[in-house]
Amino acid sequence: MPVKLLKPADEAYQYPLLIKQLLLSSERYGANNEIVGGNNGKRYSYAEFNQRVQRLANMLTEQGVKQGDVVAVLDWDTPRYLECFFAIPMLGAVLHTVNVRLAPEQIVYTMNHAEDKVVLAHDDFLPLLAKVKHELVTVEKYIQLSDSDTPAEPALATVGEYERLLAAALPEFDFPDFDENAIATTFYTTGTTGNPKGVYFSHRQLVLHTLTLAATTSMNDNMQLMQASSVYMPITPMFHVHAWGVPYVATMMGLKQVYPGRYEPATLLQLFVREKVTFSHCVPTILQMVLSSEKAQAIDFSGWQVLIGGSALTAGLADAALARGIQVYTGYGMSETCPLLSTTWLPLEASDFDQQRQVQERIKTGRPVPLVNMRIIDNNGRFLPHDGEAMGEVVVRTPWLTQGYLNEPEKSAELWANGWMHTGDVGTIDSNYTLQIRDRIKDVIKTGGEWISSLDLENLISQHPDIELTAVVGLPDTEWGERPHAMLTVKADAAVDREQVADHLQQFIEAGLIEKWAIPDSVTVVAEIPRTSVGKIDKKLIRKQLQTAN
Repeated sequence: MPVKLLKPADEAYQYPLLIKQLLLSSERYGANNEIVGGNNGKRYSYAEFNQRVQRLANMLTEQGVKQGDVVAVLDWDTPRYLECFFAIPMLGAVLHTVNVRLAPEQIVYTMNHAEDKVVLAHDDFLPLLAKVKHELVTVEKYIQLSDSDTPAEPALATVGEYERLLAAALPEFDFPDFDENAIATTFYTTGTTGNPKGVYFSHRQLVLHTLTLAATTSMNDNMQLMQASSVYMPITPMFHVHAWGVPYVATMMGLKQVYPGRYEPATLLQLFVREKVTFSHCVPTILQMVLSSEKAQAIDFSGWQVLIGGSALTAGLADAALARGIQVYTGYGMSETCPLLSTTWLPLEASDFDQQRQVQERIKTGRPVPLVNMRIIDNNGRFLPHDGEAMGEVVVRTPWLTQGYLNEPEKSAELWANGWMHTGDVGTIDSNYTLQIRDRIKDVIKTGGEWISSLDLENLISQHPDIELTAVVGLPDTEWGERPHAMLTVKADAAVDREQVADHLQQFIEAGLIEKWAIPDSVTVVAEIPRTSVGKIDKKLIRKQLQTAN
């Protein structure tokens, strides 16, 4: 017997899941809250913010933006960017969040590949665009974004400055209904080879992701990240997976939001203290940068909750954060997954745990969030048991996964082989559904027929009292195939060498956590570990640098 389909009355309103629906509740709950710009000190009520979104829609319409057009944004983290998160897709256009930390030739590639029509660019990026303007084949107009009330002459011809154009636009706009499967956003993820790949997300996907993220950050008694009293400040670039989608949640809930502009430790710390920030998210290297800042030593971080993603949260960093009063948690996902897949899940009795047990719980990759179906598979695509021991590639299904790579059908087919999205991560899942990522497939160190997890080694090395950050990679070896190498940053006035690392790891060998052949053959101490454009440790570049040096 066929399934029965819903047959609504002709008069019934067919409610599409569109980003504009997320704005409905912002003024209800956030009437007394502000959206703060650390870049220029300006503050907006939610009523003002909603009006600015409508002005932006009118302004873009006057510039010829229509449904289906792609509008690019090159900006730091500002309230302007948040306005673009809403106004551009609510018009039916596509928001392209350009990764401003890519090399110039890659920025050109992504803007041409996305077919950007109108570009909103901060003063800092206009000189770059002026140099490559002749290479941008689809761009028709530029709009200047300035933090100054008296903007300087732009480096290339624009149709005007954002605030002045906004002030001249009408304050009301009737956003249309359209198909919820319309593309709302696109951005580019960098891989190990070739050009960046474009991923894209629909209104329906972003709304479902927002609702699930809102539930996930408040459903665990010991991880109440976003509530009515929360003050949110992102430390993940807004060009990177919509700042993990959190701005959509914070706006829907009407929370006080603080946008720091360009990330500088002194500014972040000043805003944290002045605005009484309670929740942020970032990659581990950013948290380490904040903790290592000289100004941070005098700050009481009690009450700050930080969700860590992008790279593994090590025991050493988690321990250092907890010691300073920062409640850290792990989140897992990737650009292709919008990004939320799993988070830390602390048991009800977790508040009674000692710090060592707290650390161990918080660094786990976590349990899949609602609506996520997660499995692990072997090399033949067969499902493996959830026993905490079997290790395989993590594959997922959930409503908010990108449906492919923009205009790249072959890579899209690889991503979605056999109807599951392939993450490229190797992990285990235990009987309590807790995922533990062991490594990226490309980063597992294969030595003498055995596999060594670079993440496990990093986690153990990070617990050395003089080590701040570590990255472990495999280097070619004629006898063993590959051998581990550790790159370290250490605390001021500390000296760490290979022998000290080996002595430190001996305790974990005796405890049965690693084998003796996992001890790195070599160690390099550096001032800064190479990072990607979004702040993650760049192991591809590390391997290249080390192999060149040798």
